Order: sequence, then C-alpha cells, then structure tokens
Amino acid sequence: MRTTGHAPVVVIGAGPYGLSTAAHLHARGVHTRVFGEPMVSWRDHMPEGMLLKSTPVASNIDAPQPGHTLVDYCESAGERRYESDWDLVPVETFARYGEWFQRRLVPGLERVRVASVEPRGGGFEVKLDSGELCAARAVVVASGLTGFAHVPRALAAAAPDGLSPTGPVSHSSQHTDMKQFADRDLVVVGAGQSALETAVLAAEAGAASVRVVARGRMAVGFGDPPDHQPRLRPESPFGRAWSLYGLTYYAGTFRHLPAPVRHGLVRRVLGPLGAWWLRERFTGRVGVTQGRRIVRTRAARYGGALLELAGGVPIEADHIIAATGYRPDISSLGFLGPGIRAALARSGPAPLLGPGFRSSVPHLYFTGLPAAASYGPVMRFVVGTGYASRRLAEAITL
Repeated sequence: MRTTGHAPVVVIGAGPYGLSTAAHLHARGVHTRVFGEPMVSWRDHMPEGMLLKSTPVASNIDAPQPGHTLVDYCESAGERRYESDWDLVPVETFARYGEWFQRRLVPGLERVRVASVEPRGGGFEVKLDSGELCAARAVVVASGLTGFAHVPRALAAAAPDGLSPTGPVSHSSQHTDMKQFADRDLVVVGAGQSALETAVLAAEAGAASVRVVARGRMAVGFGDPPDHQPRLRPESPFGRAWSLYGLTYYAGTFRHLPAPVRHGLVRRVLGPLGAWWLRERFTGRVGVTQGRRIVRTRAARYGGALLELAGGVPIEADHIIAATGYRPDISSLGFLGPGIRAALARSGPAPLLGPGFRSSVPHLYFTGLPAAASYGPVMRFVVGTGYASRRLAEAITL
C-alpha cells in the first residue's frame, strides 16, 4: 500500500488529548480520521462520585475556536456552571463535557479500535478491528491511560490469575462502583489523589474498614485551599509557584533538560498529594500506614490478601486496590508494530520526543501521558492540551 499526500492523518484515541488534537487538525483543513471511544477512561474507569482534582479553569479541553470550555458546555446543557476555584467538578460532568466537545468539533469520530500500525511507503498502514486497512500519512498516538496501569510486583504477586475487582488485588482503574466493598475490609495502596479519594468513597459506601498504605518515602498529605496560595508568585492552573508556571506555559524547554532531571521532575512535581477539599472527608474515616516498604503480598488462607510490610505487622484485608498510578511504556502499546517500537528512541520506557511532539519514527507523534517524559508533568493533566494540541497540529501541517 502506497501512501500519498491525500492520505489522512490518523489520531488514535478520543480522550481529551485526542479530541483536542483532532479539533485543531480539522480547523487547519487537514484530512483526519479519529478512532476510539470518546472519554472512555473518564466514563468507564473511574468510581461514581469521584471529583476532579483540577479546578474548572484547568479542566478545559483546548479548542481552536472559542465556545468550547467547560462553562460553555454547562450553559449549553443547562447544567450547573463550574467556574470558581472553589467549585468541584464531578467526573461524570467532565465525561459529558468531553462527549459534547466531540459531537461539536470531531463529529466524524469512528468508534472502532486500532488493531495495528505498520510502516508502509513513507507513511503507515493502520488496521482496524473491523478488518479495514487504512493508509495514513501521519499517526498521532493519543491513547490516554490505556495499557499504562502500573502495579508493583510485590502487589501483583498475590493475583497470579490477573488483577480483578473480584480477586484479591485490583488496580484503581478497574472500579466504577465502590458499593461492592460495603461491610468489607479494604486496603488502598498509594498516596496520590486517586488513592485517597478511592479510600474515602469506599468508606462512605459502607466499607467495614479502609486503610491507605503509602509506600517507602511517600506520605499522606493534602494541598492548600485557594485562599492559602502565596500572593507574590505567578498564577498557574495548579497554584501559585514559579515552577508550576514554567512547566505549564514553557513545556517545550523541559525536553532540553538532562534525562535524570526530567524523570525526577515528572515523578515529584504535581506528585502524590490529596486535594484540599478531601482532607475533611478523609480524616477519621480512613486509617493510614506510611513509610513502609511492601515486602510481599499473598492470598490469605480464607480469602482476601495479606500485605507484608518491612518492619511492620502484616495487614489482612478482603481486598487490596493498587492506586499506584500509570507509567507510559512503549512496550505496552501493542498496536504499534514491533518494527516501530524497536525504532523508537526512548526516554526511559516512554518515547523521546522532539519539537512538535515528533518521535524518532518519521510522521509518528505522541501526546498526553506518553509525552510527559519529554514535555513535563503538565502532560498528565487536561490543561496540557492547551500547550500540546496547537503545536502538534502545526508540526503536522508544516
């Protein structure tokens, strides 16, 4: 199959980054095909009742024209407006906003899965699970969190048949309804917002006991409310700090830092910390064990799992949820052919990206979480679409 200048650009993924990128490409008149289920991670992989940690202004999907913010959606749908830093956005509202964005700006979305991408004739051959073969002159990988769920080996060892909500161990992305833990003892491993909010939702849903285990040097903590932000530092969507301002608005300079510095900043900046509004709901409802290394996890004799900690008493629970985040790893992207994966320059397990979010494979681009190793921690958040999508679309049209 030979690609030509008339072959489309293919965008893989229909979450915030995929939809934003496609909207910018459409606005530039670029023939684009977009594949995926809209907002699937937000709609199908987060617990009911979860609230966004991001403020409303940091929850806008970037569009090439005005009229497509979260507030615009709320006005159009007749829903409550979320606009103040004190407003807490339900994840269900945000998922509906993304679907509204898609209907307005990416109406040609094709709800099919990409099975494989292989190089062909200066471009790519994209195979869909429908059996169709599609030529593409460029491919944008915007697959979001899919395939990147991270579970430490010490936890996964207790689930030899695989992670499952009905087994001894699961990942937080496998849960949408915390009522299943009513009258059960639950352990949540992690110290970030996902771990702390998951624990609170389970406690509020009637769990018999809930305990958060923060591994190693991690500690359970919460951020400051909007009225406690320092006034003499520049404002960013994440709070007032010079570092947050630079990482948000000058993400392109991040890729020039040495790799160890970049990787360290991605881990630490905007790292594990609960939202200010979660503290009151958490305190008194959820137990905490922190500063302990997990030695191993094994199935308990009468069901459930046993968590063995260094220097501590083992913790037994009916179930353990690993709220241990996501790690972008090229090897997890099975739809990319082995030749492409072998040819990709890497920054750790993630792709190493150049200007315009280009990878080392010509005409292959990455955006969102896989771009964080090159463009910084802002790429882990919706607000990063404001930096990434315009520049990526421009790079493709040059």
